[in-house]
Parts: sequence; C-alpha cells; structure tokens
Amino acid sequence: MPVAAADLPALRRRISAVLIASQILGGLGVATGIALASVLAQEVSGTEALAGLAPTAMVAGTALLSMPLAALMAARGRRSGLVLAYVIGALGAGVVVLAAVLGNFPLLLAGMAGFGAGSSANLQARFAAADLAEPERRGRAISTVVWATTIGAVLGPNIAAPAGRSVSGLGIPPTAGPFLWAAGVFLVSAAMVAVLLRPDPLLTARALAAGTEEPGGPEGRSLRAGVRAVRESPRARLALVTVAVSHTAMVSIMSMTPVALSHHGAGITLIGLVISGHIAGMYAFSPVMGWLSDRLGRLSVIGLAVGLLALAALLAGTAGPSHGRTAAGLFVLGLGWSAGLVSGSALLTDSVPSAARAAVQGLSDLTMNTAAGVGGAAAGLIVAQAGYGWLNAVGALLLLPLAALAIRRPRHTSQEAVKR
Repeated sequence: MPVAAADLPALRRRISAVLIASQILGGLGVATGIALASVLAQEVSGTEALAGLAPTAMVAGTALLSMPLAALMAARGRRSGLVLAYVIGALGAGVVVLAAVLGNFPLLLAGMAGFGAGSSANLQARFAAADLAEPERRGRAISTVVWATTIGAVLGPNIAAPAGRSVSGLGIPPTAGPFLWAAGVFLVSAAMVAVLLRPDPLLTARALAAGTEEPGGPEGRSLRAGVRAVRESPRARLALVTVAVSHTAMVSIMSMTPVALSHHGAGITLIGLVISGHIAGMYAFSPVMGWLSDRLGRLSVIGLAVGLLALAALLAGTAGPSHGRTAAGLFVLGLGWSAGLVSGSALLTDSVPSAARAAVQGLSDLTMNTAAGVGGAAAGLIVAQAGYGWLNAVGALLLLPLAALAIRRPRHTSQEAVKR
C-alpha cells in the first residue's frame, strides 16, 4: 500500500523504534554468546591453541552470509532478510550447544559460523534505518541504530555467568549456557521484526522513489548490479574503502591488545576495563558521528576517522608498559571506527540508486568482514614476529589509501545526483 507523504514522519519513527529494539536484543544475543566462546572452544578442543578459532568462525560466517542475505533483501525486502538472519543465528547457537554436549569441535565451528548470522542482522539493521530517512538525516538515522548496540554489548557479557549457571541441571556445560540464551533472544528478535517491521522500509523507499529514478527490475537489484553501481560511483568506492579499512584497522589492533597488556603485567580486570572503554568509544558516541556526518558532510567525517585511527595507532603503538596510554589508544580507536562506519555507511547509501542499495550494502558487509578476518589473522603473526608496536604501524599504513581517496574529494556525477 502506498504511503502518503503526511504519514512518513510517523512511519520513520515507528521503523526506527522497531530497529532499535531488535538491535538491543540482537546485540545482547551476540555479546552473551561470544563472551565465553573462546573458553568453550578450549574446553571442547582440549587445547588453548584452537581457542581462537571460535570467534574466527563467527567472523567468517558473518562475511559468508552477508551476500545471500543481501540478495534476499534485494528481492524481498529488509524484513525477510533480517528474520532469516536471526533464525539462522538461533539455529547456529543451538548447534553450538549440541557440539558442547557431544564434545565435537568441528560441529562447534559450524555452529559458530551460523551464529555469525546474528551479527549480520545487526550490521544490516543500520542500513534499514537509512532506507526511509531524509538524505540530510541519514547519518543520524544510521548512528542511532548503531548506538543501540551499546546496550546489548554491555549487558551481554554480564549475564553470561548466570546464563551458564541456569543450565547446570540440563547436562549442558556452563560455558554453553550463554548460547542457549542467545538462541532464545535471536528468536524473539526475529518475531519482533516479522510482526512489527511493516511496511517494509526498503520496499517502501523503492515505491517512493519510483517516480524520481529509472525503474529497477529484478536484474537491477542483483548482486552484479550492486558491484556495477559501486564501480560507476567514485563516492561509493570511497565509502566501501572507508568501512573496510576502518573495520580492519580496528579489529587488527583491538584483537591483540589484550595480549600486549598481559605481556606488560595487566590482569584480567584491567584488560576488561580497557576493552570496555574501547566498546564505549565504538558505540556510545555514534550519535555524535551521525550528527557531524549530516552537518559537516560525509567526507569531513571520513577525514576525522582517518585522523582518529592514526592517533589511536600512535598512542597504542608507543604505549609500552603504560596501561593508561594503551587504554586511551583503544578508546580513540573505537571513536575512529565509529566515525568511519557511520559516515561510510551514509555515503554508500547516498551514492547508489535505491534499487541497488541492498546488494551494495551486502557487498560492503562482505568486504569489511572478509578484510577484518584477514587482518585479525595477520595481526597475530605480526605481533609474534615483530611486536605490538609494529602492528599499530601497519594499521596506520592501511589508512594511507583511504586518506588519498578522501583528499581527492570525489564529487557527485550527474547520475549520482539523481540517485540521492
């Protein structure tokens, strides 16, 4: 059913409220499960050496599922894709619990890959928030949904212990208990989106744009069309590089910071506080980044992201035994990631036609998660061979291509002006 212009403000508020609520629940499910993933992997595999494969499998699953989910959204709308992602995440969590009971490590990794779909849903929700937002408010719409993740990310690790104790009488290892809870949370999220995310924001946005841009049939919404849309738009290419580089630099440095801190005598409590500060930098200030992106422009905030990420690498890379300097570096690293993700996501949405947006956004998530997976794996090798300082130096070097693209300040082509 067509939406009248007078009804759009109320519809935007309702869609945003549903996405925020599902994002809180989805973030809670992901954070609750992942809190003890490495510990569970160590218990099931019997060796510390394989413990890191559990979160790696989750990242791989998030990346691999990005494109199929984007294809579904391109064809059927956001609701179908988000619901399926949460259901797959719940099934993956269930497989993790089964693997823990059976003591089957390959099955555990398969379950973690499926569990990554919950993270895919959280990532795609930020784009759903932008579907109906006015162009001048897209940054704020995206950042509000990103901010909602803060609540789940903070609460999740804190309920992991009671979640583990709750399954003690069911024959399930306590470290697998959080995944049982995560499965339930994902199913609630799926039900909420299925019932309340109506009308579908992506399909509604396409209907509203039908009179202002060329018709886009199914072939215009294919993944191939998404790749073509990025190739034809310099601003879309900059947006894609921004999101991928920001995420890769953040994951690479963050993943090895606990190791560096422990080498300098930091205990688990201090490491937890440093990572908590990092997470606060990532999510809590995203509304500020959205406001800046809308007021100052996407390119200005991309420049801010480059500056913040470079400063973070400098602070953390030269911290040595100074735990306070490392904490400051990780907090700034989170801020840089937030600036890059929000401004890059907004610019990407601005720069492609509505028919191709879901495919392009799926391509963005695939690229950022694949790059981060490679970066995370390489980070361990760099630290082992050269040290934590050199890892930060490499992270800073990753920013050079992004800085070069941003300095060129690509302008709208005549076609891109129509796409907005």
